[in-house]
Amino acid sequence: MPELPLFSDEAEIAVQFFDRLRLSNVGGTPLLKDACADWFRDIVRALFGSRDPATNIRYIREIFALAPKGSSKTTYGAALMVVALLMNTRPRAEFLLVGPTQATAERAFEAAKGMVALDPVLEKRFRPRDHKKDIRDLVTGSRLKIATFDLKILTGAMPVGVLVDELHEMSKNANAAKVLVQIRGGINKNTEGFLAFITTQSDAVPVGAFKAELHMARNIRDGRTTGRMLPVLYEFPDDIARDEAKWSNPENWSMVNPNLGRSIHLNDLVEGFNAANQKGMADKRVWASQHLNIEVGVGLRTDMWAGAEYWTARDDAQIDLEALLDRCEVVIPGVDGGGLDDLFGLTVLGRCRETKQWLSWSHGWCHRGVLERRKSIASTLEDFAAAGELTIVDDELDDVSAIVAIIAGIKHRGLLACVAVDPAGLGEMVDALDEIGITAENELLKGAPQGFAMMNAIKTAERKLANRTLWHAPSKLMAWCVGNLKIEPMATAIRATKQNAGDAKIDPVMALFNAVTFMSLNPQPQGGSVYDNEETYQEAFGAAAAPDEDDGSWKSSILADPDHPLFAEHRRRFEAWQDQQDDD
Repeated sequence: MPELPLFSDEAEIAVQFFDRLRLSNVGGTPLLKDACADWFRDIVRALFGSRDPATNIRYIREIFALAPKGSSKTTYGAALMVVALLMNTRPRAEFLLVGPTQATAERAFEAAKGMVALDPVLEKRFRPRDHKKDIRDLVTGSRLKIATFDLKILTGAMPVGVLVDELHEMSKNANAAKVLVQIRGGINKNTEGFLAFITTQSDAVPVGAFKAELHMARNIRDGRTTGRMLPVLYEFPDDIARDEAKWSNPENWSMVNPNLGRSIHLNDLVEGFNAANQKGMADKRVWASQHLNIEVGVGLRTDMWAGAEYWTARDDAQIDLEALLDRCEVVIPGVDGGGLDDLFGLTVLGRCRETKQWLSWSHGWCHRGVLERRKSIASTLEDFAAAGELTIVDDELDDVSAIVAIIAGIKHRGLLACVAVDPAGLGEMVDALDEIGITAENELLKGAPQGFAMMNAIKTAERKLANRTLWHAPSKLMAWCVGNLKIEPMATAIRATKQNAGDAKIDPVMALFNAVTFMSLNPQPQGGSVYDNEETYQEAFGAAAAPDEDDGSWKSSILADPDHPLFAEHRRRFEAWQDQQDDD
């Protein structure tokens, strides 16, 4: 916790209120003064000590606390909201404690009600009502209401303070972002209003509202932006979080478990980790997300694709589409999907001319109607669109034209070996590719075998990921799709399918497998070099490729002018062409 310029009297009064509350569901009903670790007491001090009693303005308007499972977050959160009632000076104020499920909300209410019942002063002042799931302050007329996360319940509320418990669970609700807009809109009408998030890390790839709030908290913590949010994030530094040998070492676990020795004990954590580890990588990653706040990059399951284990580790930030085309000697675009309820996936797979490693870049398109039909993944798809990894198209359906434009550029560079497609449902794409001279007749358009017949491509891709000869551009979209893959054993082979029908999209990764099918055959570019004849040279470099005035050679133009913008690209291609001539 940083040093904060708090109003010390307010801060200390709040902490004293907090410390005198008792835990009703623990043997001996201990005081929070004795049972709670300082990490949460610091949150109480900061939140209530940031209100100026003279002006009633609160300067820390939001808290984002990320702590592992078992840290007594729900109980401590209930205590914080009881303190909020005690610190409140506004008549008939409303406070909300919002849980992701009815069970969580019930648990929070029972914790708050128990604290009131165990304090003789509070028992006289506060009136819990089981049928309303609220606690009324008989002095100010204010109330603390415990509710589940629901747009209908929270729309129109103008609370003074709100605590949201387990935001990562609520983000699975398609209306999560809208609910938070409603909550913030109500809070901002009160100068002393506050919003607190207390959550565990997601057990799947962070998406939606949870992802947005977590990234905001990290950006404020790391100094990349400013705001009136106080981030309290129990996470490993990047060098530990990215190194499994380090984060799986119990000696480091105290760094991210602030309640260790109280509600959490190291021996229990070690036992749980060992049990999860024996069950496999999927269980170990889920355990780590919940108990060590390790962010999941790719959802791993027992029926996962074997390549998923290596996918995130093969991110290469230096790869984008342009860099891939500059570095590769031959390229195969893979295409899959395209129905109105699917993604249209494009993966561009290239073979590096220097290392011979495979480099991959992917993009997806989807019709806007998918956001309505598949509300459970709408916020996820919108996140991918905001990141530039997915394009959402309207009824004009300009996805085909965008894909064809990319493929045309690859063909124009003389890098194209072929376009690998799922033959089903691609009539429109086939017609569009025919217009740029890519057809089945000239073998530039090839149908990739689907279903169990694709086993060789699936196995090839996973082996090349494992031996570090397949690298890809960083993409949350592709990580999500890889996590959605389900591998089903067949009588004599395997096949890749969706983990959940409908909502679990896999089209861009299937496009990768389509491309792998033909890249594994060691193809050569069929478009030829731009230096093969003057016509292709003029097509590649345009009017700037006029013959050299001295010797009239069309191959030496531009090279004579090192300051020309095309000089570097021209020389690279020219030297590659010369090398090929020498080899021939």
